[in-house]
Amino acid sequence: MSEDLKARVSYLRGFTEGLDLGDESKEQKVLQRIIDLLEDMSDEIEQLSVNYEELFEYTEAIDDDLTEMEEDFYEDEDDIYDNDFKDDLESGFSMECPNCREIVVVDDDILDQDASIEVTCPGCGEIVLVDDEEWDMEIEEAVEETDTEE
Repeated sequence: MSEDLKARVSYLRGFTEGLDLGDESKEQKVLQRIIDLLEDMSDEIEQLSVNYEELFEYTEAIDDDLTEMEEDFYEDEDDIYDNDFKDDLESGFSMECPNCREIVVVDDDILDQDASIEVTCPGCGEIVLVDDEEWDMEIEEAVEETDTEE
């Protein structure tokens, strides 16, 4: 496109020189300045086109790198989940720590105890689950409310 513009400006320059208006006429000076302006504009458009192509290629490279990083990140996350917690989840359940967002796995054997239970996050030490008499009563009340609604 920019080559086409340059060719058209060159054609206009040759055309105005062929008009034989005289080197010092006002018309020739105006036409000459207009053609100079058109040449400058076509040079700027050409430079913008080159910059655009470079930026487009750079953006494509960044997008490819980001896609690769996302695939690596999510692939690793899936591997950790599948390999580390698969056996634990079969015999219990997991929950997310509200403080540090780490996954805490709770074994079913712990829930079968008669004493009160307190599960802490191994990452931050925050208590994530408390099973005491109050908790049991709250669950029983919730179950009773559900039964009466039906």
